Amino acid sequence: MTNLSDMRKVFYAGALLLLLFELANVYFIMPMPGSQRMRSIDVAYFLYRWRWEFRLVFGALIVAGFWPAWHVPGRRRWIAPASLLVVAAAVYATNFVMAADRMFLPPTVLTMLSAARNKVETARLVVGVDLNGDARAYPLEYIGYHHQVRDTVGGTPVLVSYCTVCRTGRVFSPTVNGRPEIFRLVGMDHYNAMFEDATTGSWWRQANGEAIVGPKTGTFLREIPSVQVTLSEWLALHPASLVMQADSTFKGEYARDYAFENGTSRKKLTGTDTVSWHDKAWVVGLTVNRQSKAFDWNRLRRERVVNDEVGGQPIVLALASDTASFFAFERPDSSTHFVLLGDSLVARGRAYALTGKGKSDALRPLFASQEFWHSWREFHPGTRTY
Repeated sequence: MTNLSDMRKVFYAGALLLLLFELANVYFIMPMPGSQRMRSIDVAYFLYRWRWEFRLVFGALIVAGFWPAWHVPGRRRWIAPASLLVVAAAVYATNFVMAADRMFLPPTVLTMLSAARNKVETARLVVGVDLNGDARAYPLEYIGYHHQVRDTVGGTPVLVSYCTVCRTGRVFSPTVNGRPEIFRLVGMDHYNAMFEDATTGSWWRQANGEAIVGPKTGTFLREIPSVQVTLSEWLALHPASLVMQADSTFKGEYARDYAFENGTSRKKLTGTDTVSWHDKAWVVGLTVNRQSKAFDWNRLRRERVVNDEVGGQPIVLALASDTASFFAFERPDSSTHFVLLGDSLVARGRAYALTGKGKSDALRPLFASQEFWHSWREFHPGTRTY
């Protein structure tokens, strides 16, 4: 009798441990209460890498104790199968419903059209890439859902990524160990999307392309310069650009309004704080000579042009007249101060379009990103503020 009682305990222990294990696998890498503020990525990766071993052990406990747990008198005999149903539902939900790569799918087909055939509203924000004379635009309303889009621009493979919880758009070379790599969306860490490469199983941070756990820890994907501007601004600068179109498979998943893009959304994860320097307030961040600096978006909208220094380098940050497109350039020297006249930067009698091009020379562009303040300060420790 004692032996049967012990075996029943084995069954319920196995069921409870498997339930807790599956929940933990999701908890640490999804936006659950408290999970994204913990330094738990190593624990999450350990649980994930050894998931089948854990499942085998807990499953063995369930199998070993099921018969005694089932054979109990009266109505209690239904407790065992009911427990299994609860565990099975949790396994299904955590692996097929709540899993990041099941919730946000890559495009089934990537359609790029010319400006003349484009169907995307030109007021939409895009991440724009120009390589070897090949310009392409990826609307936030699409890449914000997909999180990653693979393409080839100017003969160069690119991974266009976006994380709406951090408001970070990044373009990387999807190359690991010298070979093109396939990535899947794993979840998030500190509210930033993570991708897993298929070959090494390392997890890569979307905000800066860094491998944070796994065999490639400490290495970085090569970042490819990009800008975040309105589609109308992009096409004015690159009239021959191709534009990513909606994948009809996911039309119900794409954002239909402009709430996220224009900052009127108040959703907990993707909404915007209107007060400067609050967690979900917008900043424009630059990193030059390994030093980072954040510029308040509200102030940039008021002033439209900022002359400053980052990492000892004189820079100018400018906001276009659409109050949504922004650009950053190196200044020739600290004594050269630019003003905005229309959509032209002017200094010492010389005008530069926001492409950075002047009559006889050009300003050197700098990569600048618009992000939520909590994201920039988390992934750029020691950042300064303007």
